[in-house]
Amino acid sequence: MEKKERKPVYYSDYLQLDNILNAQTPESGKEGIRADDEMLFIIIHQTYELWFKQILHELHIVIAVFKQPNIQNNTPDIYNCVHRLKRVCSILEVAVSQMSVLETMTPLDFLDFRDLLRPASGFQSIQFKIIEATLGLAFDKRYAKNYYITQLKPEDVEKVKKAESEMSLLTLINNWLERMPFLKNKSYWNEGTEDSLFWEKYREAYINSLSEGERNNIQIFDDLFSNDSNYPESRSLSLEANRNALFIMLYRDYPLLQLPYELLSTLLEIDEMLSMWRHRHIHMVQRTIGKRVGTGGSSGADYLKAAADSHYVFKELAELTSFLLPRHLLPQLPSRLAGDLCYSK
Repeated sequence: MEKKERKPVYYSDYLQLDNILNAQTPESGKEGIRADDEMLFIIIHQTYELWFKQILHELHIVIAVFKQPNIQNNTPDIYNCVHRLKRVCSILEVAVSQMSVLETMTPLDFLDFRDLLRPASGFQSIQFKIIEATLGLAFDKRYAKNYYITQLKPEDVEKVKKAESEMSLLTLINNWLERMPFLKNKSYWNEGTEDSLFWEKYREAYINSLSEGERNNIQIFDDLFSNDSNYPESRSLSLEANRNALFIMLYRDYPLLQLPYELLSTLLEIDEMLSMWRHRHIHMVQRTIGKRVGTGGSSGADYLKAAADSHYVFKELAELTSFLLPRHLLPQLPSRLAGDLCYSK
């Protein structure tokens, strides 16, 4: 069959530049008011939304991988997920640095057109809310949860609620951690020890490492790693997921655990970059509007600060670092398990 000749692709058509470059319509122009910085304000926020779209694209690829019933740690899947999550971090880094361009707009420049925006607000960014939900920020963990969708159109509320109803990355990571076989595979622990004994030894070594001011950590350790009956219901990660995540962090030097460790570390980096973005936004808002309320009716910088302090998606992973031990104090692994973690046969 003769190959059909493809139509040549033209740069501006491929990028839909006519649509993109004609998508800036300053409100000040409609009102006959001179506000030279409104164009910058629009383009910056449009750029954010394009980056948000790319972040969601990457997250959906990662989620599709983790929805599989089984993921081998030595297949390309884990590497692909780490690669894409690191890309999300790079995008967020750009988003943070992009704030410096917006900060070239002075408070007086903003006041030239600010009142024309009401009640529009960055608070109404549907994509950002969907990113938070896709990562795993549950409705009941949100700050001012009864307010955060009140400024949205009904169809946008439905989009956010749909994202919240779907399985989040945090839930999928929990399920993946629970499936890790190294601690629950009894065949690894047939050399005179049991996996329960491993945790007893680890607990003893951990307790001996604590200073007097850290003794309260013992009860927290028991709640998170030992006591099924007392496990806090409010936590997103299960006791088994906690154990396996800590195991990955402790024995990350073994080849088979290096990518899983990179994955967990990158999730924490995403939280960190989102926090940096929120706090950079807070400082910009404080500098630009002071004590004024936001155009969407929020309390402005105060609202942003309270949300930034509470919207950490992977904070339970971050908390596990409280229970690490230096390498020389780690319990020695059974030789067969150590061998399998090195890809040996």
